[in-house]
Amino acid sequence: MVGTTLLEGRTVEYLLPIEMEPLEEGGYLATSEVLPGFLAQGRSMAETLEIAQDVARKLVESYVQHGDPFPEAFLSEAAPSGGIELRIHIPVVP
Repeated sequence: MVGTTLLEGRTVEYLLPIEMEPLEEGGYLATSEVLPGFLAQGRSMAETLEIAQDVARKLVESYVQHGDPFPEAFLSEAAPSGGIELRIHIPVVP
């Protein structure tokens, strides 16, 4: 998952690897080991990816709004890990 944000004319990108697995009852579940609290569920892979993008964006916005530091694992992920990646918007704080 790549995070991109344009704020005050600056763009920053992060990769957020996610894992997606089918659920027994149908649908899919997306999780990430590098962003605590990240969990998205949908009826199809496409819907799950769309929901995952929104969940990741809201989690990151929460970190920024509360002045909390990003998890170290999140900041250290800088290259694709061979898994699924999504594009999210990351606010840049001066």
